[in-house]
Amino acid sequence: MITILAQIQAKPGLGSALETHLRKVVAPSRAEAGCVFYTLHRVEGNPDAFVFYEKWADKAALDAHIASPHYQTYRKEAEALLARRDVQYLEEIKEVD
Repeated sequence: MITILAQIQAKPGLGSALETHLRKVVAPSRAEAGCVFYTLHRVEGNPDAFVFYEKWADKAALDAHIASPHYQTYRKEAEALLARRDVQYLEEIKEVD
């Protein structure tokens, strides 16, 4: 499994415009083979900040997602609205004392 936390910051005042593009990518991403879950969040109190929390079955599924037409369209159309994009790959800690 691959878990991703993608933090996306719009340029000041452009959060609403960015949200339009982010929303368009959710449903087709969830429908992809290998998508375990794909959830969009807005950061409370910051209308220009968003977080995707994603889980993919494996690297092949994630690679297919990144190469998908809907994801590539989102990246191209939203690029001018972005101030920052930070993607973290998470490693689950399975054993907890």
